[in-house]
Amino acid sequence: MDGVAEGYSGWTFLTNHARVLASIADDPGARIRDIAARCRLTERAVQKIISDLEQNGYLTHTRHGRSNRYRIEQGTILRHPADAGLTVAGLLAALDQHENPHETRPGQRAGHQGSDGAKKPADDDSMTATRFIGVGRHRVKS
Repeated sequence: MDGVAEGYSGWTFLTNHARVLASIADDPGARIRDIAARCRLTERAVQKIISDLEQNGYLTHTRHGRSNRYRIEQGTILRHPADAGLTVAGLLAALDQHENPHETRPGQRAGHQGSDGAKKPADDDSMTATRFIGVGRHRVKS
């Protein structure tokens, strides 16, 4: 696997197809080599994934000289029955990280200041900690 960072043998939350799609969303003009490096896949695997996505209507490309420009079909529905009604645009929005990391995120209450002036975490019964994991320039809440 030339030029590919070390692989990962355990399970993950995102499929390679989702990673490639997120990478293309970040840079529609990215080369397959760059997508492969970013997603830690081989170029051949990325070519196959792009072919899958194009054959199923999730992605199109146009040729610009020696390079491709990809276009994601935002309204296409995710394939798994459990995801019925969810679109590619919804998936990419969930992965998007355009938020300022210092702002309070939707669904997350800001901490408050105690009487001693120290910042105390918000009282939240659903989650004791929120952390974001990078996927290219996208992040997902864990």
